[in-house]
Amino acid sequence: MTDSLDFISARELAGLVAARQISPVELTQRALARAEATQASLNAFCLLLPEQALSAARRAESAVIRGEPLGSLHGLPISVKDLISIAGLPYASGSRAMGGNLGKYNAPAVERVRAEGAIIIGKTTTSEFGCKPVGDSPLTGITRHPWDLDKTPGGSSAGAAASVAAGITPFALGTDGGGSLRIPAAFTGLVGFKASFGRVPVWPTSATPTLAHVGALARNVGDAALLARAIAGYDARDPFSLVGPAPDFAAAAEAPVKGLRIAWSPSLGYAHPEKEVVEITARAAQALSDQGAHVEEVDTVFDQDPAGLWRAEFYAGVGTRLKAVLETRRELLDPAVVKVLDIALAQKLHDYYAAVFERYELRDRMRRFFSRYDLLLSPTLPISALDAGQDLPPGYGDEELVTWAAYTYPFNLTGQPAASVCAGLTQAGMPVGIQVVGKALGEHAVLSVAAALERLHPPGYNLRMT
Repeated sequence: MTDSLDFISARELAGLVAARQISPVELTQRALARAEATQASLNAFCLLLPEQALSAARRAESAVIRGEPLGSLHGLPISVKDLISIAGLPYASGSRAMGGNLGKYNAPAVERVRAEGAIIIGKTTTSEFGCKPVGDSPLTGITRHPWDLDKTPGGSSAGAAASVAAGITPFALGTDGGGSLRIPAAFTGLVGFKASFGRVPVWPTSATPTLAHVGALARNVGDAALLARAIAGYDARDPFSLVGPAPDFAAAAEAPVKGLRIAWSPSLGYAHPEKEVVEITARAAQALSDQGAHVEEVDTVFDQDPAGLWRAEFYAGVGTRLKAVLETRRELLDPAVVKVLDIALAQKLHDYYAAVFERYELRDRMRRFFSRYDLLLSPTLPISALDAGQDLPPGYGDEELVTWAAYTYPFNLTGQPAASVCAGLTQAGMPVGIQVVGKALGEHAVLSVAAALERLHPPGYNLRMT
């Protein structure tokens, strides 16, 4: 086992396991050792599970030796974000107020990755209840960027992104209620993919049930597609779960983009991106023309920033879950989170439902927009890096916790599938993400274009470790 194996794709690793060239036990030992060695610097994990992981790895190894049928993720180490329940394990959601909480159930995604043979090595850090797009919380402290320890990996799937970007695990389970997969993917040069709302079941019920997704973080599109396929599919416990088989995500990642109608929007009509971010993402978007896609620049996708609609829903849900804590133990919570939760809980019922109906109008606007286009491209974030421990980038002081991110939360409001893939590196050597958004149930085109964008760069060009 050498360091060169740390960044091999999940699909290659699965093939090596099946061919008995790599042992699940050795892979798991390597992942645990790397997690422990980087914990002091990265702080990617809030919980490591050496005994459970090695026990599962030994069972996986025995299955290989006996020649049993193997799952698509057999023997591969994976991490699970602490907004996802695992029965009997700490389930604090990044909050000191939930410090003693244990998961009562296994989330469907946890059940499914285990059924496919993956080895869960631990739970990863998150901002408190996923409320911030950066990587810190009062419970776990600051999670740092593997490329530059002075920077945040983004959030709220902070530890998930750090574990993958650092070569600890080939992929990770994260969540996305406003961009929490795509934001850290953009900061760390990874692929973050959320399927259409309801494609991957979310249970136990999220604090933000009409916005929340469980999805994949990986170092390439093919691995993200592999993990997404493993966790997708109907589950009766989630009332929003889509009935019917999930698409073949792996095949989608191999499909050509010729003939696709693609809208490219540098700002969506309201965002304020850095010049270098626009230049890098615009080059990537226009390069799709060379692969046969029809790319058209669209200045305005939204008449105004839909942040208010998102805040009304997301923070009201989290605030309701934490209402008793806010009333009696608010000192346990992140002060920045307390501020936005107080505002959300103060909204009147009439105003809340006015926002609900505006959200329906927004969804209908997107339906009409996607009658003209197959896909929408934009920057994933307006910036390429943010200092660790900061809530807002310099120059964005008039924004709120999430609104500076600008590009991601609209597509939680609409429920459309979306991915972030690395478009290139800045002069300072930090990754820049480009966001690919598809029409409802249009994951096939999203993954196809994400893979085409990935092919613009040599394999592994964006992998680096401090």
